[in-house]
Amino acid sequence: MENTTRILWVDDEIDMLKPHILFLEQKGYAVDTTNNGDEALDKVRETIYDIVFLDENMPGLSGLETLQRLKEIRESLPVVMITKSEEERIMEDAIGEQIADYLIKPVNPNQILLSLKKSLQSRRFVTERTTSNYQQEFRKISMELAEVRTWKDWAQLYKKLIYWEMALEKLEDEGLQQILISQKGEANNLFSRFVESEYRDWIEDAEDAPLLSHRLIKQEVAPVLRNGERVMMVVIDNLRYDQWKVIQPMVEEYFRVESEDTFYSILPTATQFARNALFAGMMPNTILKKFPDKWVDDTDDEGKNMHEEFFLRAQMELLGLKDKKVNYTKVTNHQSGKKLSDSFANTRNFDLNVVVYNFVDMLSHSKTEMEVIKELADDDRGYRSLTESWFKNSPLLALMRQIAETNDRVMITTDHGTINVTEPSKLVGQRDLSTNLRYKAGRNMSYEKRDVFAMEDPEKFGLPKRNLSDEYVFAKSDKFFAYPNNYNHYVKYFRNTYQHGGLSMEEMIIPFVWMRGKG
Repeated sequence: MENTTRILWVDDEIDMLKPHILFLEQKGYAVDTTNNGDEALDKVRETIYDIVFLDENMPGLSGLETLQRLKEIRESLPVVMITKSEEERIMEDAIGEQIADYLIKPVNPNQILLSLKKSLQSRRFVTERTTSNYQQEFRKISMELAEVRTWKDWAQLYKKLIYWEMALEKLEDEGLQQILISQKGEANNLFSRFVESEYRDWIEDAEDAPLLSHRLIKQEVAPVLRNGERVMMVVIDNLRYDQWKVIQPMVEEYFRVESEDTFYSILPTATQFARNALFAGMMPNTILKKFPDKWVDDTDDEGKNMHEEFFLRAQMELLGLKDKKVNYTKVTNHQSGKKLSDSFANTRNFDLNVVVYNFVDMLSHSKTEMEVIKELADDDRGYRSLTESWFKNSPLLALMRQIAETNDRVMITTDHGTINVTEPSKLVGQRDLSTNLRYKAGRNMSYEKRDVFAMEDPEKFGLPKRNLSDEYVFAKSDKFFAYPNNYNHYVKYFRNTYQHGGLSMEEMIIPFVWMRGKG
């Protein structure tokens, strides 16, 4: 029979299992048998098996020892452990070796058949069900796109699109993935129009607006501090919602997530504006008026986020929390992250501990500069994978393990997201124009109006301006600004890089998560 599933059954009482073996052969399976671990290892070296049934309690080489050596020969080979014992330690040891299933003797033929289907066909079942579910959901999402009216609706729709994007990428179905990407592109176009029509009202009227950058600490962190609890606030720069979902399983090994929500980054969705607003509790134009010596123009060479701790302490005083002890730490490289993790005990006496972790931001920028990063993070799937690999091996995860041993409330959040830009949009302006690819601030700009959200009077949107005639323009969806001079070279260099500053779901709808350590 072609494509017959080949089974190896290892049991020191294999003769007593003949009825089970006959049953499987009648179902079309090919079954080889042996009564000891050593011979089983030889067979696996010589023959390609689809699955192994392995008795745990055998003389000589035990089941667990055989399991470990089998994995050394063929790591991906599914193994079903069968045992008389229900001892918890044995189960944990077997599961630790990544078994496919675990059965307790005596087993009946139908149990064996069910285990086979679960171990060998689960991927096919999952693929079929996921494909079918998305085909139904595709129609629902298309209808929702025509009906979405509020910022809450957009946040929910974006989360749904991310859920399906991450579910479909596991199926290796390029067709379905392209359909989803196209649907997300359509959503971003509509979202851009929505924000363009609503954004000024959000700035002026907090009642009907989403939670914005400059209101996060006031509305979320301050009440917890007033309640007498200590807070550890981890701001991972440039962390998108889908990147949070990638690292969430690692975080939940040590924390119980109490709530997960999103807020909206202000425009520009750039560190200088969004993060300063977050820590100051004010829109950028108000920061400039209140602290003129602390605001740095985006065309100046000076660092744009040198005064975050000052802004944070000023906001604490404004909120009536100046009696709270505040600690602020910024991590800009691996070494400073390791140093923070090693000295974590020194921060235990503070009411509010804020850690700004810049690595994800550096990751997105380095993608533009480094060919290796470009290849590793060619698309959102690769970008998520790179984020997962970084977090798994980062000092931040080591720090999180320590935080989990405390009883502090912990918030993971960010200042803005980022988007993979694919479509250039021509723009011309003065030489002193800001350099960001997703937004521009300056005078006498010429641009494609359909591609941008233009703020001709920035101060009404909470933004500072250098000159009386200054305006801001924000690239919509996945556009990026390109100058006509040397246009082709510019486009080739920046297309499919990750940028921020503009108007998209990825940049604006960002996570904040409350949790507490299991320790």
